Amino acid sequence: MATSYKPDETLLLRYLGASPTLRIIDFFLDNPLSDYSKNEIARNLAMSRVTFFKYWKELEKSGALKVTRQIGRATMYQLDRKNEVVKQTIRLDMALARKTMAKAVEEYQKPVAMNPKGR
Repeated sequence: MATSYKPDETLLLRYLGASPTLRIIDFFLDNPLSDYSKNEIARNLAMSRVTFFKYWKELEKSGALKVTRQIGRATMYQLDRKNEVVKQTIRLDMALARKTMAKAVEEYQKPVAMNPKGR
């Protein structure tokens, strides 16, 4: 099951902004093991249907999405990880994660200032 979406919780959206297109891509990056219907994605993103479908069409045209299967009347989708733009977005997301992790490790390893009285 997909996690509930909060636009400010991912590094990618913090650095690049929470545009509808990036929010859709980010949803797939955060949920890479499953495929989803358009309705599931829009619901998890808490995005209006009008906004969602406007930007969805552009992602489909770009080749960033691929159909994985049909379940009844629902078409299921995933990111097309062979698409060059998707590959670069994944690389950027990983680079941001590495940078943030390195910064957190550096902060953790800073010496703690001692109280001058030794307490």
